[in-house]
Amino acid sequence: MAHLKTQYIKNMLEIAIWNDMTQCTHAEVERMMPLVSEQRRQQAMRYTHTFGQYCCLRSWLMLQDLLGHPPSEWHYNEHGKPFLIGDEATTYFSISHCREAIAVAISDKVIGIDIESIRHADETLVARTMTEAEQAYIHSHAQPDRAFIVLWTRKEAILKGMGTGIESFEQLQTLSVLDDSYNELALTTVEKDKYIYSIAN
Repeated sequence: MAHLKTQYIKNMLEIAIWNDMTQCTHAEVERMMPLVSEQRRQQAMRYTHTFGQYCCLRSWLMLQDLLGHPPSEWHYNEHGKPFLIGDEATTYFSISHCREAIAVAISDKVIGIDIESIRHADETLVARTMTEAEQAYIHSHAQPDRAFIVLWTRKEAILKGMGTGIESFEQLQTLSVLDDSYNELALTTVEKDKYIYSIAN
């Protein structure tokens, strides 16, 4: 199924995952262009490749589906995190994509989502982005590549939820995500065959 939707009633959290990337074609980009806002069309055209344009347009349509209507104009904080204003000001959202899928989440509280393809855990990157305890966890894991992606998505989801995004390797290296919460953000991780995503909410 290409378009999966999961709803967590407790926190009014709703997530959509689009995992049919075979539709990532120039023809599909052209088809979606008239369906989105002028602002989103301009954002999509800043990408020089079809993949970026496709993800930009598809994620907007996914957000529209979750909201039940076209989203208002997006505004951005000083770190580049988008947010909605007006009647939707109390709706928080987060968007992420990888080679295999696109993820969109909305909530009535702060939300961050990150989705990543399963890939090799480069030792240099592990050392520069993980705490000592996390490095030990990865090295002792039966599937170290998957363990690395789990921790990476949890870190990025937290930073997106906080509204800062990734600013430096040092920031990642001091952020511990072995527990299922960070400050007031609860962490949930979902593992699929080809990708993993984490939500901080």
